[in-house]
Amino acid sequence: MRRAVVSTAATAAGIVLLLSLKPHQATGTGPVIGSAGSSGSAGSSGSAGSSGSGASGGAGGSSPSSGTDASDATRKVTGDAANTRYGPVQVEVTLAGDRITAVDVLRYPTEDRRDREINTYALPLLNQEAIAAQSADVDVVTGATYTSEGYIRSLQSALDKAKG
Repeated sequence: MRRAVVSTAATAAGIVLLLSLKPHQATGTGPVIGSAGSSGSAGSSGSAGSSGSGASGGAGGSSPSSGTDASDATRKVTGDAANTRYGPVQVEVTLAGDRITAVDVLRYPTEDRRDREINTYALPLLNQEAIAAQSADVDVVTGATYTSEGYIRSLQSALDKAKG
C-alpha cells in the first residue's frame, strides 16, 4: 500500500513538472500580421486610398481616383482601433470591389510574451475566417476572446467605412 502512495505522488509530481515547462518562443516577430502576402509595413499611418490597380484581377481602365464608384478597384480601408482589456486591436482591409481579399492586423496586444503567443495563432485564424465569411461575422477564437472581439469591432468599422 505504501508503495502505491509513493508511486502515485511521484507520478503526480512528474506531471506537474512537465506541465509547468514553457515552450521556447522566438522573439522579434513583426508588428503586422497579414492574411495574404503583406509587406511588413512598418508605418501604420492609416493611409487609405492608394489604389494598387495593377494588382486587381478584373477589367482595366477604371480610374484610381474614384475609390467608391469603381467596382473592380483595389483599395485598403483602415478600421478604427478597438480598445480591449489587453490593448488596442486595429485592422486594415484590402478590398477588390466589394470582396475582402486580405486583412492586415496593424495593432494588437504585444505587452508580454503570453499576448504575443496568443495572437500568433489567433490572428491568422481570424484573418482566414474573415476572408472566408466576407464579413465581420466570424467566430471568436478560444483563448483569445478579447483580441477576437476587438478584431471583429475594428473589421466591422473598416467595412462600414468602405460602404460609406
